[in-house]
Amino acid sequence: MNGNAVDNKLTPQQARAAAERVVSLEAELETAGETSLDDAELARARAILHAWIDTAVAVVATPGVGRVALIHANGRQSSIASNELPFLLTAPVKAK
Repeated sequence: MNGNAVDNKLTPQQARAAAERVVSLEAELETAGETSLDDAELARARAILHAWIDTAVAVVATPGVGRVALIHANGRQSSIASNELPFLLTAPVKAK
C-alpha cells in the first residue's frame, strides 16, 4: 500500500455506480440503504461522520482482518470494515 489510496478520486459516475452496488447488495439482505451523492447530502453526511469520529477515545486498527474498531467516550464500540483504512492507520514496520 503506497499511502496514496485516499488521494485517488472516483468520477461522479464511478461513485454513483459504487453506491448503487452497495444498495443492491443490501437489498439482497432485505435491508434498505440510503445513498448520499448530492453535494448538500454528502456535506451533511460528512459532518455527521466527523462528529461521530470525534467521539472516539481509542482506535484499534487490525489490517489482517481489514477492520478498524473505535471505542467511543460513551463506552460503545463501532467497527469499520475496510481493506485500506487499517493499513492507513498503522505505522510502517521499521527494520532494526
